[in-house]
Amino acid sequence: MNSEDIKEEKAEGTPEEETSTEEAPAEEAAEVAEESDVTEEAPEAAEEDDELTLLKKENDDIIKELADLKDRYQRLAAEYDNFRKRTQKEKADIYPDAMVAAIKEFLPMADNFERAASAETTDEKYKSGVMMIQNQLADAFKKLGVEIIDPKGEEFDPKFEDAVTQIVDENLGDNVVAEVYQKGYRRGDKVIRPAMVAVANC
Repeated sequence: MNSEDIKEEKAEGTPEEETSTEEAPAEEAAEVAEESDVTEEAPEAAEEDDELTLLKKENDDIIKELADLKDRYQRLAAEYDNFRKRTQKEKADIYPDAMVAAIKEFLPMADNFERAASAETTDEKYKSGVMMIQNQLADAFKKLGVEIIDPKGEEFDPKFEDAVTQIVDENLGDNVVAEVYQKGYRRGDKVIRPAMVAVANC
């Protein structure tokens, strides 16, 4: 090998060394860029985690608020239902109670007409007039659903009668109403005034 060949080899080898020297900084720059990308991605991930945590907290707060509102609604609905039922019952009770209160005011009148009708008199027109008014009052009571409690000869029932005295009568059974001192009145199962009676053999 002559000197010229050696020179040519040296001349050819020099650019390769320069190329490899130039490639080294480029690789280092790429590594630095990758590290920079990783460093930039880390704060973004942290920000996403913070935002996710905040959204989760907001979601939990909304769920809790909805549960509270649902509970308040259910309580309010129950209270309203109780109020509605109570109001309906009060309305249903007003009419019967008012009816009983009004009828009670007429009972002394009915008692007096009954006494007047049973009194001895020679005035037939007077007695006829009393009987007519008594019958009209009885018809009015009947239209209102009022019934007379007159239990003479029947077994004593404390729901509809008040025993004001007791007697012994061999002709009557035990616990039988022997005498009615004052008739009672009722409307359905509701007693307006119990009958005042004497009970035998009780």
